[in-house]
Amino acid sequence: MGNEVISYLSKHIKLSPRQKELIEKCTIVKSYTKETMLLRQGNIANESYFVLKGIVRSYAIDDNEQETTIEFYPEEQAIIPLTYGKRIPSTHFLECLEDCTLIINNPEYEQEMFAKYPEFESICRVMGEVMMAQLQESFTDYKTRKPEERYLHIMEHRPTLLQRVPLYQLASYLGIKPESLSRLRKRLTKNN
Repeated sequence: MGNEVISYLSKHIKLSPRQKELIEKCTIVKSYTKETMLLRQGNIANESYFVLKGIVRSYAIDDNEQETTIEFYPEEQAIIPLTYGKRIPSTHFLECLEDCTLIINNPEYEQEMFAKYPEFESICRVMGEVMMAQLQESFTDYKTRKPEERYLHIMEHRPTLLQRVPLYQLASYLGIKPESLSRLRKRLTKNN
């Protein structure tokens, strides 16, 4: 399973044979079934993840029991909860929307690997930089685009989401009601 991570990282940095060996050696992989809750709002976030197969949804529930989808994490996406390693309650949930295969990490294991293999830290730094760039792009898109533009962006850049996630969750992610998403989809279909 380390091959998927190596393939992903190789898109961003040149890995030496030793680094590839380290990644395979240090990777902890677990499988989860659809609807598994990886994290519950209010619990401590002790693990971070990298999606090898499947899709994970991050969402929050407000005081009025209203669900808001924060993000979808399909293959080749890292998931680092906002409260990861801080030992404070999580502000959101993480749920497997499909059967998932994930790489698991935790702060203690990270420190152990950094101490044992110092070059592992530079690999993780590069991954962090890539993830930060992706998050910044996603945040900017969300803040600067209208729901229709966000939907068109998903159609162009993340089209598999349209087949893999329920429409009410997609509507929540776009910041609109499911009925509005239905009208939007109908209008776009009619115009094409």
